[in-house]
This record gives sequence, C-alpha cells and structure tokens, in this order.
Amino acid sequence: MNGHTLYSIGELARRAGTTVKTIRFYSDCGLIPPADRSPAGYRLYDNGAVARLDFVRTLRDLGLGLAAIRKVMDRELALSEVAAAHADALDVQIRILRLRRAVLTAVAERGATPEETHLMHKLAKLSEVERQQLVGDFLDAAFGGLATGSKFAGIMRSMTPELPDNPDTEQVQAWVELAELSQDPDFRALVRHMVEEQTAGHIQGGPPALHNDLAAIVRDQIAPAVAAGVEPASPQADPIIAVLMTRCAHLLDCCDDAKSRWQLLVRLERMNDPRRERYFSLLAVINGWPGPESLRPVLDWAVHALQARIQG
Repeated sequence: MNGHTLYSIGELARRAGTTVKTIRFYSDCGLIPPADRSPAGYRLYDNGAVARLDFVRTLRDLGLGLAAIRKVMDRELALSEVAAAHADALDVQIRILRLRRAVLTAVAERGATPEETHLMHKLAKLSEVERQQLVGDFLDAAFGGLATGSKFAGIMRSMTPELPDNPDTEQVQAWVELAELSQDPDFRALVRHMVEEQTAGHIQGGPPALHNDLAAIVRDQIAPAVAAGVEPASPQADPIIAVLMTRCAHLLDCCDDAKSRWQLLVRLERMNDPRRERYFSLLAVINGWPGPESLRPVLDWAVHALQARIQG
C-alpha cells in the first residue's frame, strides 16, 4: 500500500460528510475509484478521494450530468468548456421558466379560460422569427398599400415590439397581451382607419396628417382647460373649441364648420379608444421605453365638448 493512509468506505463517508450509498454509487460510476482493496475485498480509498468527492458533489450541485463530470475528471474535456456549455443550457432553461411563470401569473390574474391559457402559452413560446412574422402581419394589415416614405417607415418602427433576449416577467406578459391585441380584428380595423386618416393628406399631395400632430394640438390646447376644471359643455369652452378647430383645420378635408366638427370628433373618438393607448403602454414595457403620456383626460374632454356642440 506504499505507506499511504487508506480509508474504508465507511470512514471516507464520515470524513466527507456523506453516505456510504453515495460513495458506492460514485465509485461504481468510475468517478471515485478505490485506491486498493482490503484482503477481504473491501474498497479502500486514499486522501485524494476526499478532494475528488468534494469536486464531484460541487459539479453535481451545479447541475452537471455524470457523463460530463466523468469526462472532466478523466481530462477528456476541459472544465471551462463544460461550464460554458452548461451555462448556455441554463440560459435556455431560465428563459423557458420565465415564460412559464409569466403565463401562469397572467392566467391567475386574468382568470383565463383553458382556451385563453393555451393561446397565451402558444404566444409566449414563439421564436424570434415567429414573433417578427406575427408583428409583420399586423403592421401589414395596418399600413399595407397605404403608407410609403421615410415618415411612415418611422411610424411603423415606433409601433414594432422587440422582445429582448432575456426578458423579465413583465415584458413577457406585455408581449403576450400585445400579441393577442394585434390579432384582434376590431383593433386591426381601428388602426387601419387611423392609418387611412394619416395618409389622406399624403395621397392628395399634401403633408401626412399624422396623429402625432393631432395629439400634440389637442394636448396643448385642451390640457389647460382640463387643469382649470372648465366643463366641456359649458359656454366657457366655446372659445377653446373654436381655437382647436382652427389649429386642426389643416388636418381636416372639409371647410364646413358642422362637418369639420363631426370629422374631428370621429378622429378623436378613434384616438381615444382604450386599446390604442394600451398597445403603446405594452409596447413601452416590451421595448424598455418610458411609459407614454396618457391622453385620455384631454381626449375625453375634447370628445365631450364636440359632442355637446354637434348635438346642440
């Protein structure tokens, strides 16, 4: 035995703080081979077995399989290579777990039906290519055959969700909801109408009647009235609406006052659809952008003010 101290399997188990069964299992796998045998044929282990056992247990705790550990121990593979490969595999598992957690959280919060749960799970599992196809189909339904030019390309980019490689739970939940919303035929029709209105001036040879322009005008003109508590149907609102109509005139295609008010009302009602604001809120979460300013208070005020004057 060359003067080395040898331990029985029981003594090794006590020194290593584990069980005889564990050492026997690793020994049978070839990971902790005995240094010798006793006259009675029992396995004997040297001091190196303790360090070897600690190393095996560390790698097992990190999730490495026995086959990979054996190749590392036998120097068939470098530990760094095995660690890198395992880290990559863990990244995939973490992403899958995040997706599952996001879907289950959404199911619990929304009280989803089995059909809705299946759809959410399906949307969450889409690959990057499949997500791009889904978004591309939505944008084509909204802009196809209507919008051309760099300004409209920028608008389309501003409406494109880009889920990061390692999304958090909130981003996954936002993606699932946005994907569902983008497949809603009514929402697609709403966005299509808005794009048609945006492109009207462009098709006629004038500047595009962008909703961003309209939103900015309404916000700047109406926000002070909302803050001041002016009632939209009151006489005090008359001059505010008059200025609003003047400032929006270049975005409308009629000169008659009554028709202009009706046309502006229709456009503002579409802009005030809660699904539009929800889409951009979800988009901000997915893309890591600051949350968009809510236009609901000023749009509500403007819609009610126009309705009161049209009805009057």
